[in-house]
Amino acid sequence: MKLKEWTPATLLELSGGYWSTCTLHAGVKLNLFTPLASASMSAAELAGTLELDARGLAMLLDALAAMGLLDKQGRHYTATAFSVKFLSRTSPDYLGHIIMHHHHLVGGWSRLDEAVKSGQPVRERVSHEDVESSRESFLMGMFNLAMMIAPKIVPQVDLQGRRRLLDLGGGPGTYAIHFCRQNPQLDAVICDLPTTRTFAEQTVSRFDLSDRIGFVAADFEQDDLPEGFDVAWLSHVLHGIGHDACARVLKKTVSVLEPGGLILIQEFILDDTRDAPVFPALFSLNMLLGTPEGQSYSQGELFDMLEKAGATEVRRLPIELPNGAGVIAGIAP
Repeated sequence: MKLKEWTPATLLELSGGYWSTCTLHAGVKLNLFTPLASASMSAAELAGTLELDARGLAMLLDALAAMGLLDKQGRHYTATAFSVKFLSRTSPDYLGHIIMHHHHLVGGWSRLDEAVKSGQPVRERVSHEDVESSRESFLMGMFNLAMMIAPKIVPQVDLQGRRRLLDLGGGPGTYAIHFCRQNPQLDAVICDLPTTRTFAEQTVSRFDLSDRIGFVAADFEQDDLPEGFDVAWLSHVLHGIGHDACARVLKKTVSVLEPGGLILIQEFILDDTRDAPVFPALFSLNMLLGTPEGQSYSQGELFDMLEKAGATEVRRLPIELPNGAGVIAGIAP
């Protein structure tokens, strides 16, 4: 299905779209929206507060106002209600972490041609980086996204009677938190890299669930998994690894489930023709840039991998999600 009829104007709009993207990223990186959420300030006043060049800041503020993310009255700027909610660091709905994660990906995307020529990544795998700032942006960016999506998914997944959930590659544990809040009988374990522990434990503590959600440090590609679960949740885990590694991870996951245990996989899912939807197709390129073998997978591929791992009753749950995402379920033998 064609998304639009292309014209020279729309083509050039697409080509230059990164100007707006970089303007947003700069505003978030410089933390302009937080002080403007509580006070109206001139460019000179804000420049003094943040130790920035007044001329350059005025240009950036005007561009953000033109984009509708700031209001300008005379020489003074204030954050819009939308920006206060999503771009001020004091807001519980702050999305700056995922925006900064996108910012850290820009350099790699500018080298897409090199990755296509070589078939190899041109940047470090973000989830495995030792750089504190980019790792925090990645993990808390995943928290930003999951906080928007989890409330749509969790109420539609029947975990009645299930007692123990494995959140594999769970990062800060957002889904474990939402599943436990939805299901009072449920306990959970987040299984992820050791560098994730601090973020996960802090996030779980914020929701007062430290007594029900634990953390096990492990590389799920290499290490043995903890055992004794009746449900496993793998959210956006498989796209970071190759087909053979997916098969091994799924086999290990199914093996640590009790008979009749439920395995749930959330991914950006391609059609079996692989040329739609657009977001999973673009996301596959993001994996090319940052991983040796990662990619988006089609529904048929995910079904086949899960069945070969031993799962039965494999199906896609009827949950409508943005960006071509979907949830696939299976039952452990």
